[in-house]
Amino acid sequence: MSAPPDHDQQEPEAPRDLVGVGIGPANLSLAALAHPLAELDTVFYERRPGFDWHPGLLIEGATVQVPFLADLVTLADPGSPWSFLNYLRTHDRLFPFYFAERFHIQRTEYEAYCRWVAEKLPALRFGHQVDSVRWNPERNLFEVDFTQLDDQGEATALGRTYTRNVVLGVGTEPHVPEPLKPLVEAPGVPVIHATDYLRERDRLLAAEHVTVVGAGQSGAEVFLDLLRHRPAGREKLHWLGRTEAFAPMEYSKLGLEHFTPDYTRYFHALNEPTRDRLVAAQWQLHKGIGADTIAAIHDELYRRTLDGGWPDTVLTPGVHVRTAGRLATTKVELHLEHSEQGTRSRLTTDAVVLATGYHERSLDHVLAGLDPYMRRDNRERPRVDDKFRMILDPSVTDSGCHVYVQNAELHTHGVGAPDLGLAAWRSATILNTLTGKEPYPLPTRTAFTTFGLEPSPQIPAARQEKTPTPLTPLVDAR
Repeated sequence: MSAPPDHDQQEPEAPRDLVGVGIGPANLSLAALAHPLAELDTVFYERRPGFDWHPGLLIEGATVQVPFLADLVTLADPGSPWSFLNYLRTHDRLFPFYFAERFHIQRTEYEAYCRWVAEKLPALRFGHQVDSVRWNPERNLFEVDFTQLDDQGEATALGRTYTRNVVLGVGTEPHVPEPLKPLVEAPGVPVIHATDYLRERDRLLAAEHVTVVGAGQSGAEVFLDLLRHRPAGREKLHWLGRTEAFAPMEYSKLGLEHFTPDYTRYFHALNEPTRDRLVAAQWQLHKGIGADTIAAIHDELYRRTLDGGWPDTVLTPGVHVRTAGRLATTKVELHLEHSEQGTRSRLTTDAVVLATGYHERSLDHVLAGLDPYMRRDNRERPRVDDKFRMILDPSVTDSGCHVYVQNAELHTHGVGAPDLGLAAWRSATILNTLTGKEPYPLPTRTAFTTFGLEPSPQIPAARQEKTPTPLTPLVDAR
């Protein structure tokens, strides 16, 4: 691996139309909708050996927070063979699902559906780690370098492919607050992020006292699961959150219209300071707790009062962890501060689960070769246009080549960016823009709410684009 491969023997005879980096639900949606478009030559790379989606949080009974219609394809193409309903039909489960009357499916079922799609799409390449994306000005193409990995993640070969377009769907990574990073990284210390919950669950259940930090959906699900498996009267659970309440997620019908293309277009047209203020203020739209989960927690706590007394649990919102450290070898001490009272205290616990959310995964390493061409905002974030394309130097985009982003545009497109319900619409927008056609006609209006006094015309993506140069015939790269 010390020397690069002979690229003259490995590069394709013709460039691909699209290379995807990462295979999570966003790029899986794009791959599924791109599959029937015979004129497109696409490939999607993922470093993991197979598809998985938050495996540590596939807790029994936990549901996806969007309806089953928010699958990979339905909201752009209800007749697609990759729909959730077709997955059920293929597995002879349509009638059981019909009688179950479930609008929100279990997380394990959604993950199984995505794996079914991933196992059948031919354009997916698991065990391929993308190392860099660069612009080649001599060929007017992007060059993508990757490493093939075996099942243990060890490198086996290097490769390179050329493409007119790149789509980044690398997802998010666990966020660990700075005061707790040393404890999470230390071997043997029982402080984990919720993304590893199921893997560490037996160890947590054996701990005498457990603290859950984080007042969102993941924190609620972890707390509920621990509560259900601890003996009555000896629960010994703390649940702490920074927000001023264990608040329900906004789920009113008009409130949900913030997850429509109409709102996404409105948000994108706002200035940068306003967008940043709104993202912070709208946390309850996407970081609150499902009402059913809150009810289940209260029901479980109430059940434990039937014999008199109260469960040995403490639920405290409005608290943040200032610092943390180890006591002896088996315990953790958290230094807490209450934001409203201005008071401080210490909590000794045997294990900590950090349900502290996820941050967009940094693209800097992969895109280092594109840095001279990238346009950034006042906070050094990539600028992204309304078609989900990074704004690059005209020397790149005038060639008809673009870098698209998926679930990395919260700062430009708002709270709908990470939402599964907009995945199919975003994928269809990308494909309509990329082809210069309209393989997926999109609605011109999606909300009863009119966002703003002067709404921009609701025009499908492809109709706003000038017709690009027709695609040239392609030769299989392999």
